[in-house]
Amino acid sequence: MSTPGKIAIVTGSSRGIGAEVARHLACEGFKVVVNYVGGAGPAQDVVESIKSTSGAAIAVQADVADPAAVIALFDTTEKVFGGVDVVVNCAGILKLASIAEFDDTTFDQSVAINLKGTFNVCREAAKRLREGGRIINFSSSVIGVRLPTYGVYIATKAAVEGLTQVLAQEMRGRNISVNAVAPGPVATELFLDGKSPELIERMAKMNPLERLGQPEDIARVVAFLAGSEGGWINGQTLRANGGMC
Repeated sequence: MSTPGKIAIVTGSSRGIGAEVARHLACEGFKVVVNYVGGAGPAQDVVESIKSTSGAAIAVQADVADPAAVIALFDTTEKVFGGVDVVVNCAGILKLASIAEFDDTTFDQSVAINLKGTFNVCREAAKRLREGGRIINFSSSVIGVRLPTYGVYIATKAAVEGLTQVLAQEMRGRNISVNAVAPGPVATELFLDGKSPELIERMAKMNPLERLGQPEDIARVVAFLAGSEGGWINGQTLRANGGMC
């Protein structure tokens, strides 16, 4: 699958799944905007790794929770590359606590990034994507597992799935598809941080393939949805989780 000339914005792509998605899309021929919120170094490393394989990429700072920053992200992309064809909403945070103990500040932060951030990017993409474009959001397979302490995270991701389904309908007539990818546990810093080896091992065994997902597993799913082979998939959530649920 090759998509020369297509432009992709990947939010939250300075590390983890987002970084792998950016690199994978570049290998498929996309010109990629590597978005980050803080710390330009890792984002620039992703850009350099793409350029080292003859790809095209730039790093652009923008907090997806800030509508003005999202507008500026699209403005910069259009100025440098001439348009936007694909948007991948990878930016997100994972904060865990029981519902009874979840504090207001962390709740507001989770909603601002995971839900409102996705909304801000989707809203701008809906206005500015070229015909035939793709919007790919990120949910989570933990929705179907209902793990304690994941309540607020699950709530934000369930809302993203609803947003995805409605936006797919609203894009009627423009040949733009809107889907979500819902990974299970993936071996990234976001997932591994703060977890004991015993918990990580237990979660790895939750799916019948008995391993954690790897960022490249998820990047391949995103690339499928972003490319021509995924054009008939619309308004769906793909649960890329090794059969966990």
